[in-house]
Amino acid sequence: MKVRLKIESIGVVVFSIFYAAVGCLLLADVVLASFSAPPHIGVLGFLSLVTAYGLIRRSSWSVVLVAVLFFLGITFGATELYPSIVKETFNPNPEILLFHLALTAYLITITMATIYVVARRSDFS
Repeated sequence: MKVRLKIESIGVVVFSIFYAAVGCLLLADVVLASFSAPPHIGVLGFLSLVTAYGLIRRSSWSVVLVAVLFFLGITFGATELYPSIVKETFNPNPEILLFHLALTAYLITITMATIYVVARRSDFS
């Protein structure tokens, strides 16, 4: 059986890969923490994977899920980033710097994904 994907928009593919990667990383974080991580991380990971699937399938419900994940992701990212920046302002530790850069990239990318998908919502049936 041959799997065929119609790639009509490279932006949808890029952002679905982004949501799939974020979902896998968040769920891996829950598993690596021996399921002692806060439950909202697992929920965000699961919703990100579902969103990636919906974007690839170009489903109409994926636009709503992208908008919901925008608010959840911005809240999650900001509440993780702000205390870390306040506590570790000028720390030259590379792990902390990478954490700050990764969260900043996450916030920027989730904003770009939301703007792109909402602007092209008529493409989703």
